[in-house]
Order: sequence, then C-alpha cells, then structure tokens
Amino acid sequence: MKIHEYQAKDILARYGIPIQPGGVAHTPEEAEAIARELGGPVVIKAQVYVGGRGKAGGIQFGDTPAEARAAAAKVLGMDIKGLTVEKVLVVSKLDIKEEYYLGIILDRKSQAPVVMVSKAGGIDIEEVAATAPEKIIRQPIDMRYGLRPFEARDILARAGLPHNVIARGGAILTALARAFIDSDASLAEINPLALTAEGQVQAADAKILIDDNGLFRQKEYALWAETEESNPLEFEAKQAGLTYVKLDGNVGIIGNGAGLVMTTLDMVARVGGKPANFLDIGGGAKAEIMRKALTFVARDPQVKGILVNIFGGITRGEEVAQGVILAQAELPKGMPIVVRLSGTGAEEGRAILKDAGLDWGRDMREAAQKIVAAIAARE
Repeated sequence: MKIHEYQAKDILARYGIPIQPGGVAHTPEEAEAIARELGGPVVIKAQVYVGGRGKAGGIQFGDTPAEARAAAAKVLGMDIKGLTVEKVLVVSKLDIKEEYYLGIILDRKSQAPVVMVSKAGGIDIEEVAATAPEKIIRQPIDMRYGLRPFEARDILARAGLPHNVIARGGAILTALARAFIDSDASLAEINPLALTAEGQVQAADAKILIDDNGLFRQKEYALWAETEESNPLEFEAKQAGLTYVKLDGNVGIIGNGAGLVMTTLDMVARVGGKPANFLDIGGGAKAEIMRKALTFVARDPQVKGILVNIFGGITRGEEVAQGVILAQAELPKGMPIVVRLSGTGAEEGRAILKDAGLDWGRDMREAAQKIVAAIAARE
C-alpha cells in the first residue's frame, strides 16, 4: 500500500526521527495560513503516489505567505504522471549543506530486509546503482536482533558520511529500521537525509510502502489507503476484475499468470525496453477480456506500444487473437502491438493475426525485441 510523504513522515516522527514542521493544505488559502504559522520560507510539495515530482514542477518554494499561496495554486490541480494533485505538504525550507540516502527494502535473495546507504543522496537511487554502484553500501538486517546502533554507525562510516553525521545519522537509521519492521513495510527510505548549514541532521523527504499482507495488523495505516487516488487506471482495472499495476516505462505488458507477466517484464528490460505496467488477465480469458485489457493499457499516455504474451491452456490462442483485433478500433492510431502465443490454439491465433496484418513473435525474446524496436522507430 502506498502512502503519502506527509504520512511517511508522521510514522518516522513516532520513532524520534527529526522532520521539518509543516502541514497539509487542500487549498491555496490553507497553504498561506500554514506558511504564516511557520514564519519563514517554505517548500510546497505535491502529495501524489508517484516519484519525479520535482521534475514535473510539483515542488515549489515561497519566501512569504503570499508566495506560498501562489505556489500552492500552481501545484494544486496539476497532473503528474496521470495523477491530479489534490493536496500539498507545506514545510519549512531547509538550508541544506549535504544530502545522503538511507533506505531499507525487502530482498528476496537474502530473505531479509536490506539496508542501503549512499553518500549520493537527493537523486534517484536507481541512477546511482546504475552509474556508480560502489557508492551504495548494502547490509542485511538480522531479524533476531534488528539493526543495532553500532551496525548502523558502521554502515554510515563505510558509506563515507562525515564524522559529524554518523552518530545522529546512525540513530536515525536504527529508528528507520524499527519503523520498517513495526509497520510491515516493504520499502522505507529517507531521500534526502539532510545535513543543514546549522549542523542539524533530519529527514527532508520520506517514502514508505506497506505490505498489503500486513494490513490486518496495521489497522491505523490501512485507513490511510486512497485506492482511487493511487492510480485511476489501477482502481478501474480492479473494478473490472483485472490485475493491473502501473509502472514508469513505455512498453505495455499483458500476459496470463503472474509468473509469466513478471518474466515478460524482465525480458523487455533485458532487450533494452522499459515496462509501463503489469497486467495479468488470468486463466480462461475470452476475446472480450483481451479487448478490455488492451484498452486499459493503451489509456496510459506513457504507453507507446503493447506486448501480449500468452501461454495457452484454459486461455485459447484464437480467443486472444480475436480480442486483439476487436481492440484495434479503440486503440491510438498506429500503436504497435506484438503478440506471442504458445500452447492451446497458438497456431490458429497466429493465423488470425497474420490475416489481420498484425505482428507476432516466435518466442518471448523475439516478441520483446520487436515491440521495443517498433517503439524506437516511432520516436
């Protein structure tokens, strides 16, 4: 379950982690009142369930209450990756000297939470991992003991954080680990952890994802869910009986079975593409379900092409092909679609696609290569 930054900071504050004072505003007038109460320059931050707010203009500044009101008016109602900004967090502006990254994520390989710390904070940790992986220090948490203070300080020291940050930063990292475990989180990060010009160390931003499977224990946090706001398409898909998850790429993905869809995402990434979503139509899907799935995926403006990967069993290849053809009239003109069929009805389905002039791949890799190439050719 996704929660907003202000909610994540509320959780951190319960564990003694320093955060900026501030409040949530739904109107420019409320933002002005909060800024006046804070009594200094403020930051206005869009509260939506996606990253990249800064690049999209969702983070603004105001030196006076009047400027805060104007900044909030600019951000409220803004569309960020398909989500409308309905509220903003107004917090005191920090004079930041240095920025660091602290994060904890569940790791399948070690079957434990893993701490990640980097001296390079304030930017996407994925970018650091891709361009300078040596800058990220990783260490699993032994769940018998949790993250102990001396371990937290050692991790920060190995990451190269300055001596005047290690003691306070270590306490923050230890508290972050407790918050992660106690809240049944799958991700908890502070980015950036800020060292201010006054020598203070505090969480300037925060992100927490709570495992849906733990919500029966997290009754308070479960009430924070805003299903429709998390992503309109995800909400509509759920209402229609489709399993859909929004991602950040441009290749739409449709498959039957969670394992096959995950493998398809990996294959697209392996051949140089970026998946835009996860959509599992399940077993036994008829042509109408395939048509509906295609139109759902195509409604995402980031999607530039769609890969359909179906292993026929209960789901028959000819039904899939007919659904793809039915969807053509509702899809953006010229949007490339590549279909890979295997199993029951695959030959019949490929014949139907061929007669309709639609492309298909002999195997998953070829299909992934074709859709990625088709999208690249149109850009």
